[in-house]
Amino acid sequence: MSGTKADGAAVDDGVVDEVLAELAGLEDPKARAVNERHGDDHGVNLGKLRALAKRLRTQQELAYRLWATDDSAARLLAILISRPKAFGREELDTMLRESRTPKVHDWLVNYVVKKSPHAEELRLAWIADPDPVVASAGWALTTERVAKKPAGLDLAGLLDVVEAEMKDAPDRLQWAMNHCLAQIGIDHPALRPRAIGIGERLEVLKDYPTPPGCTSPYAPAWIGEMVRRQNAG
Repeated sequence: MSGTKADGAAVDDGVVDEVLAELAGLEDPKARAVNERHGDDHGVNLGKLRALAKRLRTQQELAYRLWATDDSAARLLAILISRPKAFGREELDTMLRESRTPKVHDWLVNYVVKKSPHAEELRLAWIADPDPVVASAGWALTTERVAKKPAGLDLAGLLDVVEAEMKDAPDRLQWAMNHCLAQIGIDHPALRPRAIGIGERLEVLKDYPTPPGCTSPYAPAWIGEMVRRQNAG
């Protein structure tokens, strides 16, 4: 993401420096320690970062400049103040491939790509990408379609791929495929027994530590709990 765009005036270097200084002032060593345990490399409390974004409001050109710093906190802020529909397909593809830390990757997919007119085209390209981090974004977009726009998806075919590949997939790709498996089981009763069966056979995330009161990411348990809540409601 670079260059001055027609939909926004050039941003003075001083403005960028001021925002970066404010982000630096939000640095919290305790937050950094927690984030680093999850693979992230910033120490800014996300609640304070969101408050800063709310104050700045949408500023597409400033978002471009912040993204170009290659700093994770600045990129998270860039995502929050950007205009999702302003990005071209190739821009989003490049940004996704630059997003190697989990939080930047997740926010880019959820807050920008999902709202983009290029989301479906990117979903199809990414889900087949040999880079597992990129592929995980494709699976995340597929899960969104399973939940909101399943028409036209080959759900049984998706289960075939999950059954064949999820067990040995790298962590982030495995997590994304598991979410898709669970979503199919939750939203599509005809495929629920098969989804649960796949989860039981593969046992992916079966022993994942889950705090009291939280839902396990183990697909059979996840499906069962969400269906129970649907029926109770």
